[in-house]
Amino acid sequence: MKSNQPLLESYQLGDITIQNRVIMAPMTRSRADNKENAPTDIHAKYYQQRASAGLIISEGTQVSKEGVGYINTPGIHSEAQVEGWKKVTEAVHEKDGKIFAQLWHVGRMSHPYFHDGDLPLAPSAVNPKEKVYTPDGFEETVTPKEMTVSDIKRTIADFKQAAKNAKAAGFDGVEIHSSNGYLFHQFFNNSSNKRTDDYGGSILNKTRFFFEVLDEVKEIFPENKIGVRLNPSLHGAFGMEADEETIPTFDHIIKKLNDYNLAYLHLSEPFTDVSDVPFLVSDIALHYRPLYNGTLMINTNFNQERGNKVIEEGNADLVSFGKPFISNPDLPERFALNAPIAEWDEATFYVPGEKGYTDYPTYKETLKNADN
Repeated sequence: MKSNQPLLESYQLGDITIQNRVIMAPMTRSRADNKENAPTDIHAKYYQQRASAGLIISEGTQVSKEGVGYINTPGIHSEAQVEGWKKVTEAVHEKDGKIFAQLWHVGRMSHPYFHDGDLPLAPSAVNPKEKVYTPDGFEETVTPKEMTVSDIKRTIADFKQAAKNAKAAGFDGVEIHSSNGYLFHQFFNNSSNKRTDDYGGSILNKTRFFFEVLDEVKEIFPENKIGVRLNPSLHGAFGMEADEETIPTFDHIIKKLNDYNLAYLHLSEPFTDVSDVPFLVSDIALHYRPLYNGTLMINTNFNQERGNKVIEEGNADLVSFGKPFISNPDLPERFALNAPIAEWDEATFYVPGEKGYTDYPTYKETLKNADN
């Protein structure tokens, strides 16, 4: 057994004490296969099984119908959805867990199917030339509708209302999903934002929408119960093409976030090898730790050893794990025991039902079954 692991130390997250630094990353699982796209009893079971995480960040949950881009993903904009999420938060709290809601709008990473034939919204009318999954299988993205200022203001109001709904549903806080090629990221990026008004052109303008949303959300949750997720070196995926202004844009955002008393800043390491891209950063934690004064959470392909190391070296405070939490509901306990990590089944990541969702055993259950 490994003892004294940094990952297993408690941490003060705002006014919340979390039991360890093993965070469950937000992961789309596509189980809200009902007319309301509301969480159900199996969502409650799934999240409760993983309540030993220091903090659970929910799967992306849409702030409005306009924010939808994938089938069977839950929202947080209707009464039925709020009632569904109440079951989830109550189940997690029963096990003394903590859970934040990830507030999500996919922007142009969508399809008219999800919008009654209307075009998805985006900062500019630029097709990401990606594929999105609909009930008819993978469909090519389309050229989206450039958001009017009125559209932007309405979307800001949608995020504020979603934060109100998250509070009503019993979440301990919220994370603003500003990452992975979705709506806010599309505003940050020169390849997707061609605007010439107050929301495009300069770095200040490209980041304005994001900060306007953050300022509204903090009217609902205190700043120390709000997290922000960013992916600075995303390149060649989700329709995002980085350039020389990309890292300066994220440097600006992250330095400005020092003016807020956030719960955490959640950063992803590059999804692909960017070591040969001269204007991008290969080691996100190393680059941004000196720039950000608050709690830094890091993500992407971490295991037990790398997670302990990044905290021990002082380059992050928390580490979020995605796929390992799918197949290891007891991930912190496995780390404590230095137990093997169970493999996940990618074929069941996004299909309805309990298979590949709530049927992964804990390590103790595995040992018990082996003895029988």
